[in-house]
Amino acid sequence: MDSHDNHTMPALFKFEPILKTVLWGGEKIAALKGVQPNGKRHVGESWEVSGLQGKESIVAGGPDKGLNLRELIDKYRDRLVGKRVYDTHGNEFPLLVKFIDAKQDLSVQVHPGDDLARRRHGCNGKNEFWYIIQADKGASLLAGLHTPLRRDDYNRLVELGTITTAMRRHDTAPGDAFFLPAGCLHSIGAGNLLCEVQQSSDITYRVHDYNRRDANGEPRQLHTTLAADAIDFNLTGDLRCSNTPLSDPHETLLSEPCFTVDVYHLDNDTPTPLHMPHDAFLIVTCLHGNATLVTPQGDTRLNKGQTTLVAASVTSLQAHGHATLLTATT
Repeated sequence: MDSHDNHTMPALFKFEPILKTVLWGGEKIAALKGVQPNGKRHVGESWEVSGLQGKESIVAGGPDKGLNLRELIDKYRDRLVGKRVYDTHGNEFPLLVKFIDAKQDLSVQVHPGDDLARRRHGCNGKNEFWYIIQADKGASLLAGLHTPLRRDDYNRLVELGTITTAMRRHDTAPGDAFFLPAGCLHSIGAGNLLCEVQQSSDITYRVHDYNRRDANGEPRQLHTTLAADAIDFNLTGDLRCSNTPLSDPHETLLSEPCFTVDVYHLDNDTPTPLHMPHDAFLIVTCLHGNATLVTPQGDTRLNKGQTTLVAASVTSLQAHGHATLLTATT
């Protein structure tokens, strides 16, 4: 027997949020999570589950308190993430889940696909998914193009500072969901609070940033030439994958090779089964209200703005309460 099999493993793990201060951030994340930002202003992101090197989530409580996610996988291996996941990724956790609060428009950017990212950076590319939690009146986002774009047209628009005129604008409302494949030009507009599920990658090429300057008064770095090789200049379809009425009890919002995302709307105390994937972990994030997650190994309370990682070894998962839950797996 492998020595790793001797460890008794909890069914559910919560992590300390990693709060990120950025130029465009606001105050909604602290309110959502019911936390004090500890003097931080302009909190634009809260990383809920991350295995990125040097930016790993830290277990918040229980017998494994203080371990980071990479150490946690090394301890429990396939019992935590699933054999098929562990065989593919080892101690590298394949997903990253975060909250984003855009008080200002985010930069126009693009992420490379797996092939390009591995050639250039030795890491995964980045597909991502957005679920809108709150949207101020008139809020919108930019994703994809109106019509196919030639590379020389892209260069001209970048030089003129008008690349946003070629991009498709989507009005946003709570419950809207979008899938942004690698290669998609995009920008989250001001007034959106959302939950993002993405491949575990931190590679971003910034194309346009409204002439903003960083904390030192310097123009923020752009990567327009690198981005040109990553952009899908033919991506013109509707990237909205759902605008499901919030009363629908359950929907699979996205099912792609990179990840699957479901949403559950709980409105009573009768336990609702949550789908556990075959031989893989499940991330559960509470977007509204609060819920209790029930497993054969034990229960946990999940309040608004909290996230838990459910071990792949869990055979049955139910939830009850009044809440909106977003689940993600690979």
